[in-house]
Amino acid sequence: MPITTTSALLTDLYQFTMLQAYHAEGMNEPAVFELFSRRLPPERGFLLAAGLEQALDFLTNLRFTAAELDWLTDCGRFGPDFVAGLEGFRFTGAVDALPEGTAFFANEPVLRVIAPLPQAQLVESRLINLIHFQTVIASKAARCVLAAPDQLLVDFGMRRAHGAEAALLAARASYLAGFAGTATVLAGMQFGIPLFGTMAHSLIQAHDREDEAFERFAAAQPGNVTLLIDTYDTEAAARKLVQLAPRLQQRGIVIKGVRIDSGDLAEHARQVRRILDEGGLAAVTILGSGDLDEYRLAELRAAGAPFNGFGIGTRLDASTDAPTLDMVYKLQEYAGQPRRKRSQGKATWPGRKQVYRQSAEDGTLIGDILSLDDDPQPGQALLQPVMRDGRRLAPPETLAAIRERVRRQLAALPPGLRANQTEPYPVGIAPGLQALAARLDREAH
Repeated sequence: MPITTTSALLTDLYQFTMLQAYHAEGMNEPAVFELFSRRLPPERGFLLAAGLEQALDFLTNLRFTAAELDWLTDCGRFGPDFVAGLEGFRFTGAVDALPEGTAFFANEPVLRVIAPLPQAQLVESRLINLIHFQTVIASKAARCVLAAPDQLLVDFGMRRAHGAEAALLAARASYLAGFAGTATVLAGMQFGIPLFGTMAHSLIQAHDREDEAFERFAAAQPGNVTLLIDTYDTEAAARKLVQLAPRLQQRGIVIKGVRIDSGDLAEHARQVRRILDEGGLAAVTILGSGDLDEYRLAELRAAGAPFNGFGIGTRLDASTDAPTLDMVYKLQEYAGQPRRKRSQGKATWPGRKQVYRQSAEDGTLIGDILSLDDDPQPGQALLQPVMRDGRRLAPPETLAAIRERVRRQLAALPPGLRANQTEPYPVGIAPGLQALAARLDREAH
């Protein structure tokens, strides 16, 4: 049976067990849920919101097929009247959200859902799934962009991503965060993301001579000749290219770049740059790859390694230093009454909330205030309406528009966060919100 990521059954079992309870009790009043991260990982000073486009697409198209309803009936867990009530299920609620590419911090809602309780409940798992993953990857990618702001960065991580959907969405998330493109071909077709690629060591090994492999690859890809030169001896390969270049030029083929994927990358890059320059190939770029992320990029730049760009793979698409966020989706209001979870270490701020962002005169962010939605504070309100009555309010944003927002957001971060330090960013709690929480804490449950 083929795997599908669009089924209404792609959720946790407890969503359906709760929905059956709500159905039995007639609980269909409006509910307000907010999706946020309780805290930031120690390795992150900020997060970058991503995945809203896929979340809205999910809500717009959510419905049950006849086969899914039959399965729910046959599994023996749910009553026939409850299953029958799902036949015409549609999401009819409202959504407010941070625009994709917005920097955010702990306890700040990324997305708010206002809908009849069963609708708002059912969508929890998939909304977290979609927004959590792309936010993880976009936040990691943004740190790479900050570490190498003037260099070409490419997503190379599909083969180590955790599944096909993850590979595609990682390409999207890294591109909106500022990467130049991806090696994942389907992302080029599906999202219009620029594609970059070179060759594998296997092509070199399949030929008897390394220079022969270079020449034949160049002939097959005359408009994009980027050659992998570390299969055997990196510096010797660079010298072979100096000898090969004139023959290729006679055929109208120009060597565009080389890639180094192993060894002491900084030293290899210095030696290769010298060989290419002395051989008249100063225009040939050098791309580095091999277990890179923002930490290694910073080291290579500090070492003065003459790279023009980098392919970032496993450590990006799996975000290996911070692979998960404490992202949750919690009930904040039901039937017009604010609700507050008081679990130890997991208490929530109740009610519908808004985030107000304050900036210095030069545009640098100086702090946020979390407040009730009807209690305006100084600054820019971040949550924006994106869906009403189950319908989107605007067409999907272009990736170019989101990339420009990210560029402005990263430029506005405080200096420490722009330097990938994890210094605390001030997020204040408005007095009215504190008072509401205190009042609810005094009430008996």
